[in-house]
Amino acid sequence: MSLARKTCVLLCFLTLSIPSLHAGDKVLGEIEFAGASKVENTSGVWIDGQYVGYLGELKGSKKLLLLPGPHQITVRQGGYKDFSQRVTVRAGAKQIVAVKMEKDAEVILPRVTAEIKLDVKPTRAAVFVDGVFIGHVAEFTGIGKALLVEPGKRRITISLPGYKTFETDIELAANQKTTIKTDLPEGGPAEGTPLHQ
Repeated sequence: MSLARKTCVLLCFLTLSIPSLHAGDKVLGEIEFAGASKVENTSGVWIDGQYVGYLGELKGSKKLLLLPGPHQITVRQGGYKDFSQRVTVRAGAKQIVAVKMEKDAEVILPRVTAEIKLDVKPTRAAVFVDGVFIGHVAEFTGIGKALLVEPGKRRITISLPGYKTFETDIELAANQKTTIKTDLPEGGPAEGTPLHQ
């Protein structure tokens, strides 16, 4: 990743974290997402290869501000085809990106599953199973919510820029239920370091 792209991603992350940084700033451009359903709103968003959060949270104090110029937006959700769009951001301008996820006909859901409940903080962290983005922690936390996976050996990765990544291998039998509990410590990979894709 080029230095300019890393700087852009760092600025993007900082604007998500520190609202006062972008108050009245007309140098950056804003990207607003419009998702048609829960599928889109819970999908993960990558800007130039860097995970920045899930679509439904990228507004208000967590609005997405980027340096002017071209950027690659990718939106992912397990069981759906990636949505990708190249945008050109203009200083001080707001741009709306309409996201529509399409089911991936090649994905075959398992007939028998095992269940993983997540008790992880922060709840906006990205969840990957065997390297595939499945959603964010909040989707699999609480009563009646769990991550259903195919039995066998699974690699679970939970990542968020600015936090240390959690990874574990877990062996699950059919219909087995388990819980993963952890708090991601701050100080992980530098912003601008791509997460799993």
